[in-house]
Amino acid sequence: MKRAGLVIWVFLAVLAAAQTPATTQPAPIYIHCSWLWDGKADRPQKDVVLQVTGDKFSAIPAHAPQAIDLPGHTCLPGLIDTHTHILLQGDITAADYDAQLLKQSTEYRTILATVNARRALEYGFTAIRDLGTEGAGYADVDVKRAINNGVIPGPRMKVATRAMSITGAYPLSGYAPNVPVPHGVQVVDGADEARKAVREEILYGADWIKVYSDRGYHLRDDGVLDDIPDFTLDELRAIVDEAHRTGRPVASHAVALNGVHNSVEAGVNSIEHGDYIADADLKTMVQKGIFYVPTIYVGEYVAQGRASEGAPVWLKMMKVHEDTFHRALNAGVKIAFGTDAGGFAWTENPNKEFSYMVQWGMSPLQALRSATVIASELLGMQKEIGTIEVGKYADIVAVPGDPLGDISIMQKVDFVMKDGVVYKKP
Repeated sequence: MKRAGLVIWVFLAVLAAAQTPATTQPAPIYIHCSWLWDGKADRPQKDVVLQVTGDKFSAIPAHAPQAIDLPGHTCLPGLIDTHTHILLQGDITAADYDAQLLKQSTEYRTILATVNARRALEYGFTAIRDLGTEGAGYADVDVKRAINNGVIPGPRMKVATRAMSITGAYPLSGYAPNVPVPHGVQVVDGADEARKAVREEILYGADWIKVYSDRGYHLRDDGVLDDIPDFTLDELRAIVDEAHRTGRPVASHAVALNGVHNSVEAGVNSIEHGDYIADADLKTMVQKGIFYVPTIYVGEYVAQGRASEGAPVWLKMMKVHEDTFHRALNAGVKIAFGTDAGGFAWTENPNKEFSYMVQWGMSPLQALRSATVIASELLGMQKEIGTIEVGKYADIVAVPGDPLGDISIMQKVDFVMKDGVVYKKP
């Protein structure tokens, strides 16, 4: 009886296995690029076919009788914008910012954010680092989750959730003491409170910790852009230590002298904006591997409006910023592409940033590397994205022409693939 039972068990197991559908590999997709810049070479290769299987590159070069043909186009790795705000719609003036926090619900702002996520993808950004919800709580975590679950289209996201500043240093401001208003950040004071805030943001899904490190900009007679630092050095060090202890990097909004210096001393991972950076701090940034995300275009976009509100220094800051960019480039600081989209309207093409970087001294090759190879390193994703290689995610964009000859062509991205799925084509 035992032997008969064993035979029946084996028969049933074989029958069940036969009825289980075999796992099949998805059919490969082939893409024919007139030229391919893979993120590694100095010049594009001509007439290359890429094979994509599932969400990964599976063969380069490949051969196929039929392929998605992109005549006259240069294929590049999916672009990476390391400084965005999908929950903002532009904030040239305080009134623009206040209206969003006071008159739009978090739910409505999140709906708009899903539209912005789609826009980012169609501009060619297959990955973004979103640096603060500006009063919309942890909504960026939910947008990221919806993208990852296939509910909505959008780029890969690294999110910073609420960001941090101190009492009295960040909008909304100027209201009567008896009128409670929301803030665009998590307000923290003191090292212990700062550590607790880091823990809370990580609990609710922060990939990065963002701090606002300075305000009150003014140009000194010696050409130095000075500021009022927000956090004390002890507070900043506590934030960085707590974030790093739990494996999260720190981004610092630091525009001028003291905000940058304190951030560099505290050991943040990236300086955002950095209109003025002292030479000594540039040297330390190189030594510590701190990235610089200059966000050039947004400075021009907001300058006139902020000057009209009583801050004429913004009209002078572009020249200071350009000098800093040159010095950072010559010093060998790692410069990553970031636009601050959301600080300007999402209907503006953020790829304008490429042209500004080249105007300020980068070669087109350096500018493209800043938005691919270097940006992927800043995100800690260099093994997954940033170059077109077998085994990496199949993130590709294409433009009609040669961006290494004319960087302005990057404003004409008309083919976008993310994870092997085509979201835009000519």
